[in-house]
Amino acid sequence: MSLALDPAAQDLLFREARTANTFTDEPVTDEQVQAIYDLVKYGPTAFNQTPLRITLVRSPEARERLVKHMAEGNQPKTAGAPLVAILSADNEFHEELPALLPHFPQAKDMFFSERPARESAALLNSALQAAYFIIGVRAAGLAAGPMTGLDFAGVQKEFLDDDHTPLMVINIGKPGEDAWFPRSPRLAFDEVVTTV
Repeated sequence: MSLALDPAAQDLLFREARTANTFTDEPVTDEQVQAIYDLVKYGPTAFNQTPLRITLVRSPEARERLVKHMAEGNQPKTAGAPLVAILSADNEFHEELPALLPHFPQAKDMFFSERPARESAALLNSALQAAYFIIGVRAAGLAAGPMTGLDFAGVQKEFLDDDHTPLMVINIGKPGEDAWFPRSPRLAFDEVVTTV
């Protein structure tokens, strides 16, 4: 059985897509980011909670503040990317639930009145949304360089607040020279899938 998605689109989103380590200086526009979000916002999350928040780092001053919190090997990548996004989980996402889940507004208080429950739900569901965001970047014809090698507490203090938990930093742009490391192996189907 073949997939419904065109093979070229399959390659763009998955088989040929790679984590970029270098980028050209071609800018990433606000319109491109808007188009990415307008596509990936439809990805499912539990109770439609959509806890992912995206902080775009555009100014040189903000970039400098971010780079100092990146692991040493990631600093040049973040310094050289046309656009950098800090992805975080909003632990107060439940405040939006009455609008996002109009048929079940009581979910806000029924399931998410306690902070630990919100933090757990926000972490899982914003991670799902982060994956959608990476696919959206690829769908826009751009490359993504997601990284978790950073000082999370430092990034939170510098750019976020106590209600937002940083997940990762993603460098975004057109891939530059020698952008890719060699492709690493993947597990085979029968190493991952079990039928019971």
